[in-house]
Amino acid sequence: MKQESKHVVGKCFGSTVVGPRGQMVVPAEARKDLGINMGTKLLAFGQFHGKGLVLVKTEDVEELLNTMSHHLDEFSRLLRENKEADIDDEGN
Repeated sequence: MKQESKHVVGKCFGSTVVGPRGQMVVPAEARKDLGINMGTKLLAFGQFHGKGLVLVKTEDVEELLNTMSHHLDEFSRLLRENKEADIDDEGN
């Protein structure tokens, strides 16, 4: 069986149990290392073909989306400039 890179899977902080009301406790080491405090909002994503759950701090997802948006705007600008250059080349 092929072993996945630690960078792909990430650090394992231990285990937790889902209680009767669907709640679970995030391991203390994970909370400390990742800056998760009382009131921290997390988004839950299904991963690993429906076999896993990934929690991401909302503030970090917003930052990621903002970064991606900036890069998409820049990419869009480069595409427009490239199309304009192609049109100019065809006209000559």
